[in-house]
Amino acid sequence: MLTFPNAKINIGLHITEKRPDGFHNLESCFYPVGWSDALEILPAEKLSFKSTGIEIPGNPETNLCLKAYHLVKQDFDIAPVMIHLHKVVPIGAGMGGGSADCAFTIKTLNDLFALHLTTEQMENYARQLGSDCAFFIQNRPQYCFGKGDEFAEISLDLSGKFIVLVNPNIHISTAEAYSGVKPTKTAVDLREILQKPVNQWIDTVKNDFENHLLPKYPAIQTIKDQLYQSGAAYASMTGSGSTVFGFFDQETDLKENFAEYSVWQGKM
Repeated sequence: MLTFPNAKINIGLHITEKRPDGFHNLESCFYPVGWSDALEILPAEKLSFKSTGIEIPGNPETNLCLKAYHLVKQDFDIAPVMIHLHKVVPIGAGMGGGSADCAFTIKTLNDLFALHLTTEQMENYARQLGSDCAFFIQNRPQYCFGKGDEFAEISLDLSGKFIVLVNPNIHISTAEAYSGVKPTKTAVDLREILQKPVNQWIDTVKNDFENHLLPKYPAIQTIKDQLYQSGAAYASMTGSGSTVFGFFDQETDLKENFAEYSVWQGKM
């Protein structure tokens, strides 16, 4: 079975408080985008995993796709599989690429072995693998809170808009991103702000990580400025960085503008 785990962006990201368990509570709108990996899972005589494309750091035996398989196998006597992940979405880029891979592994195993798991069951598996993994089970725009693994409906439809995503090939770890953030309760509901037209978001829809990461990595600020100069209605860093996205009212080709970086552009 072949699937294409897609990335997501954060539209607004507020870190509201430090939790007793060491994690942080946040609020954000997670929105799926088309920049995707390719994931193939086939029945096999022996469990195996291989990856191609962008090199994935660390031991392949601890890859999230394998962790997802072992998690499901604890409850179901599923047969061995061959997992081939072709990595396209940049790593450490704030787009949840690894989280999507493991969530899509869970969904594919559910289909491949006819496990008849509910959405809630699959989300509960995914929550054990990472804070934003569960989002990719439903894989649709949602207001996210808690650690990023609790969801509520949000009325936001960006279909018809065009997006340009630029990754400056800067890897920012989660630990580095959170080390400079100061949790603050927000006075305004993000869901209310996002009901306004996109071109009115610039002063109100913020990513808290930008405050300390943009001065540290000027290239990220430069990309954001260039997107606005190219006509973006709204631009922001996504997640804990370093990818920056811009929304446009018309199709825009900016690959030459960012020739030294990784760029994905398409329709929402």
